[in-house]
Amino acid sequence: MSIQNGFRVAVLGLIFFLSGCGAYNFSGADVGEAKTFQVNFFQNYADQTPGSTIVPGLDRDFTLSLQDMINNLTSLSLTGSNGDLVYEGEIVEYKVIPMTANSEQRTSQNRLTMSVNVRFFNTKKPDNDFERRFSFFYDFDAAASLTSIQSAAHEEIFERLTQDIFNASLGNW
Repeated sequence: MSIQNGFRVAVLGLIFFLSGCGAYNFSGADVGEAKTFQVNFFQNYADQTPGSTIVPGLDRDFTLSLQDMINNLTSLSLTGSNGDLVYEGEIVEYKVIPMTANSEQRTSQNRLTMSVNVRFFNTKKPDNDFERRFSFFYDFDAAASLTSIQSAAHEEIFERLTQDIFNASLGNW
């Protein structure tokens, strides 16, 4: 056997060994005995709060983002009901507020803040259940409209919120 073939066999053996360890993955997630996860629709209640901005599809986009994060970082299967791990909640804040002023006392920077209330249920380890609020923001130039920065803002905010939710529910550190 050549050195190159020996290396391939060793790498394949390592891959099979690591995949055989059901609870181990490269994200550091501790899924325990869980096989499935469920992300219920995150209803947008922020648009019912005074001063909030109405964004059609925000609830759908956030729900899909959380599903994608968990799906990409674990070997769990997404299910529509009876999941071993269940995520549910609601969007409770989505608003833009002025952050800084310039020398003419005009706003020079705005902050878009989004908060979600999350309930996590682990049917295999009920001691890990929690209800918690997660929040993150995106700062942008006051001269820019919300619609012009919305795509970039959502990408950054969703990434941070879903990572924080993932770490709180499955983080192994």
